[in-house]
Amino acid sequence: MTTITLPLWYDLHVHLRQGENMNAYIQAQIDMGCAGVLAMPNTKPPVGKVLDSDPLDYWSIEYYLHQIVHAGGDAFKVAIIPLYLTKDTTVQMIENGKRSGLLRACKYYPPHGTTNADHGCPLESFMDNGVLHAMEEHGIVLCVHGEDHGLSGVDYFDATTNAEKSFYLKVMPKLREKFPNLKIVCEHITTKEAVDFVHISGKNIVASVTPQHLLFTVGHLVQGLKYHLYCLPLVKFEADRDALRQAVIDPYNTKFFAGTDSAPHTTKATECGCAAGCFTGGIAPQLYATAFEKTNLNLDDRLSQEIFERFLCLNGAHFYGLPIPDKTFDLVREESVVNVLNTKAESIVPLPLGLNMTTLPWTLNV
Repeated sequence: MTTITLPLWYDLHVHLRQGENMNAYIQAQIDMGCAGVLAMPNTKPPVGKVLDSDPLDYWSIEYYLHQIVHAGGDAFKVAIIPLYLTKDTTVQMIENGKRSGLLRACKYYPPHGTTNADHGCPLESFMDNGVLHAMEEHGIVLCVHGEDHGLSGVDYFDATTNAEKSFYLKVMPKLREKFPNLKIVCEHITTKEAVDFVHISGKNIVASVTPQHLLFTVGHLVQGLKYHLYCLPLVKFEADRDALRQAVIDPYNTKFFAGTDSAPHTTKATECGCAAGCFTGGIAPQLYATAFEKTNLNLDDRLSQEIFERFLCLNGAHFYGLPIPDKTFDLVREESVVNVLNTKAESIVPLPLGLNMTTLPWTLNV
């Protein structure tokens, strides 16, 4: 029976939400060997300022970090909270945030592009108002949800184009040219075009990849309308999934790393549509291992295990300058049962259960 021993890892894209369920969401991260998280700021209200004393009607990084710690996040070595870039973000806010030590990253959301993204502004506005220049100057990471906004249906998702493909072909090259030293994470990428963009860019431009985009395609989503697989950006086509898979299993990969985009919803299907986000808390390493072996990479082999370790545990930590923990966890090639996550409110259905997958081929022991 194969056992892979790995250092605790950092989930560098996760939604911890707010309120009474945060304890359960944080515990799910701890249960799967997370030493720390990059917690998304699209809360209600959004994390749109750095300090409590800033005179804006948003939550602050300072306040949200206190919530995370109070809900069990004191077990993390690191909790990075990106500043949500809004119309109120200023150069002074970036400079003050850097001096405070609280600001390490900022998050770009396309306006109305995903859950709680109503406060987002076009990326071009931050190119012109000095905010991205200040981030580049002070070494603040830009975390990008890379999709065009305000598109017609045919431009948003079609056989020949989609919102992410358009963004990485048109917008991101301009950003790279104007701010060549800005540290950028292309988050939860889904297309071959995004993979290609990261490959041909410098060391300051990297990408996170979710388990669902390595495992599934749009065919899995629409066959029977498996709404638990509905996330943004949408899963794409087989050629896109193959590009992602080849990027993460490259023996020389240093630019692609784990960020689950795990997003809990107590109600997934609503009257006005489907809430975007797949919940993979507690089971992400098992899902990533399953995805890696779908590429015919054999995780019984030590070289393959090292490739997997770089993706899950090392590459992202190195980019963000985070320490590699001494403490370890084990992935064991042994079938495990997938369970719902019970919270103080309603239960959260993990992605595999939403796809009628009741077991996974790996067990995780912390």
